[in-house]
Amino acid sequence: MTDLSAFPITKRWPARHPDRLQLYSLPTPNGVKVSIMLEEIGLPYEVHLVDFGKDDQKTPEFLSLNPNGRIPAIIDPDGPGGQPLPLFESGAILQYLAEKTGELLPSDAARRYQAIQWVHFQMGGIGPMFGQVGFFHKFAGKDFEDKRPLQRYVDESKRLLGVMETHLAGRQWFMDDEYSIADVSMIGWVRNLIGFYGARELVEFDQFKHVAGWLERALKRPAVERGLNIPKRPT
Repeated sequence: MTDLSAFPITKRWPARHPDRLQLYSLPTPNGVKVSIMLEEIGLPYEVHLVDFGKDDQKTPEFLSLNPNGRIPAIIDPDGPGGQPLPLFESGAILQYLAEKTGELLPSDAARRYQAIQWVHFQMGGIGPMFGQVGFFHKFAGKDFEDKRPLQRYVDESKRLLGVMETHLAGRQWFMDDEYSIADVSMIGWVRNLIGFYGARELVEFDQFKHVAGWLERALKRPAVERGLNIPKRPT
């Protein structure tokens, strides 16, 4: 049996199934990228809830796995060379899992990098900008008297949606008819922007017909439906 005792995080979140991939997460737009991916590829895993309400992400045990104090993070007991691999950053985890399993990443070298570029587009643009819209529109930032920050992030989010809209015209997925980690990386963020963040009208989402169609197709995938609720939020 695999021994994960060398990883301090397992002291706080014991592995009941140490031979399975260990996922430490919360169902945020970043967190669900990995749970959706794992559901899509069918790789056995064990999930551990990192409760932000209890500042779990700031504990020494969690920081020992991800010094940046963010979810998601994983330990793969069967990493390269058969050795356990700890990994953080959702984009890196998506790429790792795709390469490990040969799933959701084009086999053609050029198309592979084209899919990865869209993951980086999400990491550098969609996530940070949509997240700022959420902060300034729904959370503490909504009480700021100065509305220029909100407008800045709304304008940039609309620009990014426009980039997505242009690319998705005539395509089912970001890589044409091939569903990939490019799509997985963005589903939770677009869903949150118009749902949880309540910014549908603010960013004029209904004008982006191709993005809306893409999101509708994605949300109908059974693995996406499951992954969006893993792990269960604390009650």
